[in-house]
Amino acid sequence: MTENHRLSPGDAAPAFTLPDADGKDVSLSDYSGRKVIIYFYPAASTPGCTKQACDFRDSLAELNEAGLEVIGISPDKPAKLAKFRDAEGLTFPLLSDPDKATLQAYGAFGEKTMYGKTVTGVIRSTFLVDESGKIEVAQYNVRATGHVAKLRRDLSV
Repeated sequence: MTENHRLSPGDAAPAFTLPDADGKDVSLSDYSGRKVIIYFYPAASTPGCTKQACDFRDSLAELNEAGLEVIGISPDKPAKLAKFRDAEGLTFPLLSDPDKATLQAYGAFGEKTMYGKTVTGVIRSTFLVDESGKIEVAQYNVRATGHVAKLRRDLSV
């Protein structure tokens, strides 16, 4: 068993530069001075990940009005992300982390229990990074369904 490094409020958010669905690089530093929700999900176009992405899409106007940006990150390649974005009408960046370095830096990749078995994979996780690049909220093992509504309640959005 490997121990996953977990981030906590107050920690510096690990920097990253990853390609989006169109292959353009997006960096955490692009969001300096703004609050950004970063969520990690296992795979584009799967039922749970689609539900979660659509919940973020449907809440994006309210999140943006509250000064919050949204970024989704998965190990999928940009072409798969582009298909997912286009099929679901997603209007926030989806970033590709095929080598899983950013997932690991955030503690969002490692051992987890699925259907009673221990497996290695993406741990569905959500973080709120503040204007100065610090972790404000760190949530691991979140549920795909209902998570965005809970996050909005937690953040009073």
